[in-house]
Amino acid sequence: MTEKRPARLFMRIYFPDGRRIGPGKILLLETLRKEGSILSAAKAIGMSYRRAWLLANEMNTMFDQKVIITHPGRRGAGTELTPFGERLITLFREMEARAMQANQPFVDELMAALVEPAGDASGAGGAEEGGEPVTAR
Repeated sequence: MTEKRPARLFMRIYFPDGRRIGPGKILLLETLRKEGSILSAAKAIGMSYRRAWLLANEMNTMFDQKVIITHPGRRGAGTELTPFGERLITLFREMEARAMQANQPFVDELMAALVEPAGDASGAGGAEEGGEPVTAR
């Protein structure tokens, strides 16, 4: 018998003007908070420095408040989250949790209707791109 793993919900917000925010950018912010630099955060999540810098800059210009502050010349601690950056993480993670909670009955129904995949009892379909989806409880 196969091991039952919880379903996961993936969320991304698409703003009307085409900009978006999802788990990848939020993961970058969380890692920046922990690591204290864009380079260290990029390495920690397997992203190029250039990509991490571009995403951080995009988020910093997306809202009416900055999400990060950089301190050029500080070695290893040149980036910190602003209060709004912290709030952005909190808002996104709360939306994810509430979406999973609201949709749990539907997810459960879909899980119950699944058939065993041919040749793969694990049900693994590879890692989700852009961060960790919310896991059902």
